[in-house]
Amino acid sequence: MSERPRIVLELKGIRRTFRQGGVTLEVLRGIDLAVQRGETVALLGPSGSGKSTLLHIAGLLEKPSEGQVIIAGQDCTRMGEHQRTLTRRHRIGFVYQFHHLLPEFSALENAAMPLRIRGEKEKPAKHLASDILKDLGLMDRLDHRPARLSGGEQQRVAIARALVGKPDLLLADEPTGNLDEKTAETVFGELVAMVRNFGIGALIATHNIDMAKRMDRIVALHEGRLYTAASTE
Repeated sequence: MSERPRIVLELKGIRRTFRQGGVTLEVLRGIDLAVQRGETVALLGPSGSGKSTLLHIAGLLEKPSEGQVIIAGQDCTRMGEHQRTLTRRHRIGFVYQFHHLLPEFSALENAAMPLRIRGEKEKPAKHLASDILKDLGLMDRLDHRPARLSGGEQQRVAIARALVGKPDLLLADEPTGNLDEKTAETVFGELVAMVRNFGIGALIATHNIDMAKRMDRIVALHEGRLYTAASTE
């Protein structure tokens, strides 16, 4: 078996422009970024700076106007929609500010959903999901539907769902932004620990400077360009 590529995300010369009212808006202006396996990178920037657009492009949810997106050594730039979907399904995990859990399914069923969509059988999919949920302290909540879970518990299920398929890359957009400060600290610590334990590369957008400093590296978007903000070592 060939060794997995060390760099899990590489963005080269990413530009994204929009037309609005006859005016061209250049949101991203030549972004270069590489994220390594096991590395956590904080993405800072004010609202409207293009953080979500950059995450969408990195996650193959949106195409850049120019540039290359390489996931785990595979150039995704000219992929068709079917191949992009398969790459997202097998290579990328997503965590958003809002958990987006399916209300009619239990915590275990929600967490196992990506594996079931891949075509995994129910029993092994649930076994893998239950292991991650237990690591996140939800052993007694496996059969609970989202309405019976606290906000922190719901977000832990969302994290388990993102990690259950052991993706190469995790993309997170304000993953604890909807939680109170104490819960956010705990959930964020669990997320970073699991990313490092699984050897996943992570790009995490946040407004929280203290959380950003707990990651391996900080980059910041300003006027469409990406800058190295600081080292956290």
